[in-house]
Amino acid sequence: MTVEVLERTPEIEAYWERLACRFPQVEAVFSECMTDATAKLSPAGVDVLIENARFIGKMGRGAEPLLVYLEEAPAVAAAVGEEVLPEIKDFAYYLSTHTNFKAIVPFLQTMAAVARRLPTRAQFHAYVDLIRYMAERTSGSVHGHHTTFPSPGLQDLLKQAPRLLTELSLEGFRNWIEYGIQYYKSHPERQIDYFSMQSADANAVFQRERHGTLLIDHERKLDSYLRALWNDHDYLIPYSLAFHELRKPMPYYDDLGIRMPDVYDDDRGVAGIDRYRATLAHMAAHRRWSTKMIVDNWSPFQRLAVETFEDARVDTLACRLYPGLRKLFLALHPIPDQNGLDDGEEQSLIRLRLAIVSRAILDPDYEVRDPVIREFIDRFWAEMADGESSSPDVASIALSFMARTRRQSDLLPKIYFQDTEVDYRDDNRHLWIYIEESDEDEMFEHLDKRRSEEDELKGLPPRHYPEWDYNTFSYRPDWVSVYEVLHPKRSASFIDGLLAKHSGLAKRLKQMLDMLKPQDKVRVRYQEDGSELDLDVAIRSLIDFKGGANPDPRINMSHKHDGRDIAVMLLLDLSQSLSETAEGCNQTILELSQEAVSLLAWSIQQVGDPFAISGFHSNTRHDVRYYHVKGYAEPWNDDVKARLAAMEAGFSTRMGAAMRHAAHYLKAQRADKKLMLILTDGEPADIDVDDAQFLIRDAHQAVKELDRDGIYTYCINLDPKADEYVADIFGRQYTIIDHVDRLPERLPELFISLTK
Repeated sequence: MTVEVLERTPEIEAYWERLACRFPQVEAVFSECMTDATAKLSPAGVDVLIENARFIGKMGRGAEPLLVYLEEAPAVAAAVGEEVLPEIKDFAYYLSTHTNFKAIVPFLQTMAAVARRLPTRAQFHAYVDLIRYMAERTSGSVHGHHTTFPSPGLQDLLKQAPRLLTELSLEGFRNWIEYGIQYYKSHPERQIDYFSMQSADANAVFQRERHGTLLIDHERKLDSYLRALWNDHDYLIPYSLAFHELRKPMPYYDDLGIRMPDVYDDDRGVAGIDRYRATLAHMAAHRRWSTKMIVDNWSPFQRLAVETFEDARVDTLACRLYPGLRKLFLALHPIPDQNGLDDGEEQSLIRLRLAIVSRAILDPDYEVRDPVIREFIDRFWAEMADGESSSPDVASIALSFMARTRRQSDLLPKIYFQDTEVDYRDDNRHLWIYIEESDEDEMFEHLDKRRSEEDELKGLPPRHYPEWDYNTFSYRPDWVSVYEVLHPKRSASFIDGLLAKHSGLAKRLKQMLDMLKPQDKVRVRYQEDGSELDLDVAIRSLIDFKGGANPDPRINMSHKHDGRDIAVMLLLDLSQSLSETAEGCNQTILELSQEAVSLLAWSIQQVGDPFAISGFHSNTRHDVRYYHVKGYAEPWNDDVKARLAAMEAGFSTRMGAAMRHAAHYLKAQRADKKLMLILTDGEPADIDVDDAQFLIRDAHQAVKELDRDGIYTYCINLDPKADEYVADIFGRQYTIIDHVDRLPERLPELFISLTK
C-alpha cells in the first residue's frame, strides 16, 4: 500500500529529518500537522514539540501515539501554554512503562478537549495527577510494588473525561473518580461500567457533583460585564479549590490576568453568576482606585487592617458609581457578632474587630456598640466626605486603628474566625510593594536617594518588631520601631590602607581560606537516572545480560558540587562605647572593628560565601537605626569599603530588635547553613529601659527565635566583663576577646573555625 506524501517546504523537511521517523502513516500527515503547529506555537515551542514527538516515536508503542501527539499537542499548548508539552511527553512515557500502556492513545486523543475545559497549567497538571492517581490505585500489584494487570477503568475514564469536565468542576471530577475507586477497585467489570458511565451509580454521583456555576461556561458573559460597566478587560483564569487542604486560595489579579474559582455555588440567596459579578466589581474597583504602597516595615496585623479599610473604600466608591452593587455586597458580606468582643482573654479578636468595621462601613443599619471602633468608622467617613480619598490616607487611619485597639490577646494562637471572611474580595497582593525581597538592588537604590535625616524618616516607614517581656512571659506586640538607612560613604582608600597594614596576616589567612573553597564537582555513580552514562557499569550490565543474569539498571551517573552552602550576616554594634580607646593601644574600638571587619569581609569574599554587613544603634524603642553596609548581591567593592570607612559610634544597644531585623534578610537567602555573627563591645541596653535584665532576656529570646528559623548565631564580644551576661544571651555560642588589639586577627580566624 502506498501512502501519498504532500510536498514539504524546506523548513518542514528539516523538522522531518529531526523527527527521524519511518512510519508511513505519520509521513503522510506530517506537513499538515507541522503547518498547524507552526501557526499555534512559537519557534521554541515547535522545537520542543519535535523533540518530544521524536521521544514518543521511539517508545516502541507503534505509530498511533506519535500520530495523535502531533495532531493534538499543538492545540493543548495553545490553550494551556507551551510549558505543558514536556509534561504530556513525560506522562505518555509513564504510561508506556507500565501495564497501562494501552491508555496512551486515549489520553493523547482527549487531552485537547480537556485543555479547553481546563485552560490553565495548574488545572491541567491537576488533571494529569488525577489520571496518574487513578492508574496507580486501580492497577493490580504484587506486594504493592510491580503492576501485574492494567487498570480496568482507566481507558474509559479518559474517553469520558471531556464530557465529565463539561458539566463538573475539577473538584467534582476528582470526587467522581474517588467514588469509583473506593467502591469498585476490587471489581473489574463493575469498574468498567462505572467509568464508562453505564452504571446507575456513575450517573447518580455525576448528578450529585453537578452544581454551581462554572467560570469556563460564563467567561464571555463576565468579560462583557467587565468591559461594559468598568471599561476594563483582562484574562479570566480559573483555579480549583479541590487541591488546597490547608489554605484555600482567594481571588486575585496580577500581570497575567484575573484569577477566580472555577465554580461558584449559589450562596445566601445569591446566584453563582452574581457572585462572579461581585468579585469582578470589587477587583475592578481596586484596579481603578487603589495605589500600591511600600509595606516592608508593616507587621502582618497592620497589613490586615490596611487591607480591610482599603477594601471598604473601594467598595464604597463602587457603590457610589453603581448603587445596585450595595445590595449584592451586603448579601455576601457576613454579619459579625459583636458579642464576641467579650471573649478577648481567650482568643485573638483582631479579625472580628476588622469585620465589624467592614460591615459597618458597608451597611448604614449596622450599629456598632464599641466606642473606639465607632470613632474610626466616623474618621473613615470624614476622610471620604470630600471625594475618593486615597489608599495612603485610608492606610493611615488603619494603622491608627491597630495602635488604638491592639490587645495582648491578639498574639494568641486561637483566632476568632466566625463570620469574618468576606469571600467576594481578593487577597490584595496588588496593593503591596516589597522593596526588601532582597536587601540590595531596588532597595539599596531606593535608600540611596535619601540624603538627609528628615528624608530617612519620611521615606521608608519603620518596621515594627515585638519585644520579649520576661516578667509576663509574653511579647509586647509591635513594640520596637526599626528604621533602615543605607550607610553614608567616605573614601574607600581608607579601608584599602587598613588591608595593606595587615598584608602579612592576609597571606596567612589565604592559606587557610584556600582549604575552605568548594571543589568543582564530584561524580555520583550507580544512578538509574543521570546526566550521562557510566561506561564501566554499563559494560558490566551488558555482560550480565548476555550471560543470562539480571543486569544492574543503575548504569548512569550524575554530578554534584562538593562544596559549601553558607550565607553569612555580620551585624555590628555601633553604640557610643565603640568610640572609647582600646586598652593597651592608641586606637579606638571602632577603628579596630573597622580593621577586623575589613579583613573578615576580604576573607569571606575569597571563599565565595554570600554575605552582608549591617550595623545598628538605638535611641529608645521608637528609634532603632539599622544601617546597610553591604548587601548579599553586592561584591566587595569600593562602594562597600566607602560605607565601612564612614562608620561612626553613637547612642545605645537594643540588640534583640536588630537581630530580628537582620534575620529577616538572612532567612531569605537560599543556603543550607545560615550564620549570623554579632560583633559587640557591651551588653544590650537603652536609655528608656531601667531593668538591666530586660533587654538581655529579650536578646536571648531573639536567639531562640533565630535558632527555630535555622539561623546559627554567634557573638564576638569585646567587653572584658562579658562573662557576667553573654552566656545568658548566647549560651555557649560566643567568644570574648579580652585583648581588643588582636581583633583583626581573631575575627577572620573565628569565621574560619565556625565554617570549616
